[in-house]
Amino acid sequence: MTRKALINIDYTYDFIADDGKLTCGKPGQDIENIIIQLTSDFILSGDYVVFAIDCHQKEDTLHPEAKLFPPHNIVGTQGRQLFGALQGLYEQHKNDENVHYMDKTRYSAFAGTDLDIKLRERGIEELHLCGVCTDICVLHTAVDAYNKGYKIVVHGNAVASFNDTGHQWALEHFKNTLGAKVLF
Repeated sequence: MTRKALINIDYTYDFIADDGKLTCGKPGQDIENIIIQLTSDFILSGDYVVFAIDCHQKEDTLHPEAKLFPPHNIVGTQGRQLFGALQGLYEQHKNDENVHYMDKTRYSAFAGTDLDIKLRERGIEELHLCGVCTDICVLHTAVDAYNKGYKIVVHGNAVASFNDTGHQWALEHFKNTLGAKVLF
């Protein structure tokens, strides 16, 4: 049996709320129930669940994103909190052995983190991806997962972006270039 994990990427206030600092707004809000159900299903089945959450320091002008995007997901702000009911689900299960919350400072959940080690320690071969933004952090995480030899499943109804053209392109890229399954 293939061991699997869910990587829940950047589903935070700053990326989802109407007044979030780098929000994808309605497209992100529209997937909330699916994100909650998917995450809950993985947690309750005992599969490994990783909350890979963007983490920035206030006034960090040296970070490459500082030139591309407004400040977002700043440590100690509401913007870094998981959005909506996902925060409550995380709080309920944060001490479960199969739940891991990690900070990431780059688009990919693998860049500069111990994610690969955590997954390999558990014998995980298949990664299920959900969250935002489809064409940025989800995409870069998928590319790194592909390069590390993981099977990839993207839940197409549980990813969103503020750029619909980029979102659609990324969904095709997952299938046609990374050999991922895209489920709806």
